[in-house]
Amino acid sequence: MAGGAVTGDAPRDLDSLRSWHSDWRGLRVAVLGLSMTGFSVADTLAELGAEVLVLTEKADEEYARLVPVIGARLWTGALDAVPQELVDFAPEVVIASPGFPPHHPVIAWTRQSGTPLWGDVELAWRVRDKVLREDGTPADWVLITGTNGKTTTTQLTAAMLVAGGLRAAPVGNIGVPVLDAVRDPAGFDVLVVELSSHQLWYLSLADADVAPSPHASVCLNLADDHLEWHGSFAGYRDAKAVVYRSTRVACVYNKSDLATREMVEDADVVEGCRAIGFDLGVPGPSDVGVVDGILVDRAFLDDRHRSALELATVADLAARGLAAPHIVANILAASALARSLDVEPAAIRDALARFRLDPHRIEVVAVAGGVTWVDDSKATNPHAAASSLAAFPGAVWVVGGLLKGVDISDLVAARGGGVKAAIVIGVERGDITDAFARHAPAIPLFEVDDAQTEDVMARAVELAAGIARDGDVVLLAPAAASFDQFASYADRGTRFARAVHDRYGPQ
Repeated sequence: MAGGAVTGDAPRDLDSLRSWHSDWRGLRVAVLGLSMTGFSVADTLAELGAEVLVLTEKADEEYARLVPVIGARLWTGALDAVPQELVDFAPEVVIASPGFPPHHPVIAWTRQSGTPLWGDVELAWRVRDKVLREDGTPADWVLITGTNGKTTTTQLTAAMLVAGGLRAAPVGNIGVPVLDAVRDPAGFDVLVVELSSHQLWYLSLADADVAPSPHASVCLNLADDHLEWHGSFAGYRDAKAVVYRSTRVACVYNKSDLATREMVEDADVVEGCRAIGFDLGVPGPSDVGVVDGILVDRAFLDDRHRSALELATVADLAARGLAAPHIVANILAASALARSLDVEPAAIRDALARFRLDPHRIEVVAVAGGVTWVDDSKATNPHAAASSLAAFPGAVWVVGGLLKGVDISDLVAARGGGVKAAIVIGVERGDITDAFARHAPAIPLFEVDDAQTEDVMARAVELAAGIARDGDVVLLAPAAASFDQFASYADRGTRFARAVHDRYGPQ
């Protein structure tokens, strides 16, 4: 590992860099990673006139070709030790892609050397004034995080805002870098920013006066996840809590998840910011919830102590495949965020009438012989799988994959006894079978020990078909990541659907 402190000219006063129109020229910035996010950082900085060095272990061919075109330098090689190229560059700031964990050697060196460390979201907030609204102000931000439901809630919120007549875009962890949105010449009224715990950890390093101050924010829920990245559940929780910092108008929290309420109680917010609760129960004043099958708002109306506004009905949501309890909760959270921006209930209903869930989220891929086959491959942790199992009690459960250091025992203890059978896939099957042996020993258990990716789902579907009967549901809700045997959760879900269609024909 290369050693020594960062040297070079006197460091720039980074506190002064709070605008697109600040003087970024000549600022030496090392960018770690060259995925979509890393390239957006490099491209932005190059446009601002900074001196940019991109360091990555591997680079997409197109990005590698474009880096010198935009005026940046590219270094490719192993990053398990600090490259001498980085030391010699003497960066004034390092901006890391969110895949770099706190214990990564280059991140550790950066912090030990005293070099400021940012994420892409901090940079985006600093330069958010490149394109302004008609009133001369930059777009409002709405921040969304949670262990599960982030992407769906981000999409729902953006759809509701657009239906309400606002120019809004879903960005961030959802797939569109925030920096691309703040540089879009068309401009936006609102950016709905999905944030991972990784991105929030980097934001936790920022001083409050240069960190985002969103219009509204939400942490949907909290459960064990990404423990190998954060080092502990406490570290993961603390990162998630950053979402509420400096919120101006509405901190939306899950009344059924005490951790999210405590985050709001502990948050340092702008004076006058309100706490808005959501859950599937009857709402109190300043909440959104459900009354007799009707989703209602008791938060954003003058007479909230004695009345409520109808947002949607569970029956209407069921007709569109949106009535699973965790999806209804996401809709309530999104509605609270949209209502904080004065979107009318009628616009929320219009948005829901057109909304469709992304593939691999409780997606019915086939109904054959009276058996419903459901792909919820996006359920990549126990909390998400618990929601799926609650929506489909008594299902034949296809479970397993890469557990990411998370103990699945609590999930099996809580939900495993209610399934008809469990079909266990993945390389960490032993942890799951042991959990069933301890907590649900009466449940029939079948292991898929096929090592080849192309064989796993064919065998799982074959086993499930032998178990399921008329009226049953076969549910792929793995409670684990996919990278042990598949390219992604989407690949896993696609292969599951293909195996079902190969058996029963196209649906």
